[in-house]
Amino acid sequence: MATDGVARRWVGFGNWTMIQPWLTTVARLGLATVLFMAGWAKATEPQALQKLAVSAYQILPDGMVGAVGIGLPILEMALAAMLVLGFATRFVAAAGGLLMIIFIAGIISAWTRGLSIDCGCFGGGGAIGKGQTRYLQEILRDLGFLALAAWIVVLPKSKLALDRMLGLYDN
Repeated sequence: MATDGVARRWVGFGNWTMIQPWLTTVARLGLATVLFMAGWAKATEPQALQKLAVSAYQILPDGMVGAVGIGLPILEMALAAMLVLGFATRFVAAAGGLLMIIFIAGIISAWTRGLSIDCGCFGGGGAIGKGQTRYLQEILRDLGFLALAAWIVVLPKSKLALDRMLGLYDN
């Protein structure tokens, strides 16, 4: 309840308790859409391209590249499905936020090491020509998605969610 009072004063809405669950629902569905689109784009590519996108970052040992290349899209789509259902909302949003932090760290790592790669965030990936990178835009985009995840973690109560139906959050 303490976060609810802080948010009410911060936003300045008089009827915060009616508005907040709908805002969280929009954030939940927005983050779910992004995660699903990213996961689907990767999952529908050949495994060789999935591995290429991961190996381009030159961070993971070769033995982990295949597992991450194949497992990451599955994780993204599973998190998206749980967000759509509103099941374990706070936990899933925290996992999605952690994923965004990892993505941001990977992009920063590639940028600082002078790699010229496509992030592979929505499929594709691998080496690209010098001057074609969009690292700052990708970082800012992922910070926006991280903000959605943070909102959901702090204010998880939302409409049309299994969490509420199961009584995980007070009405």
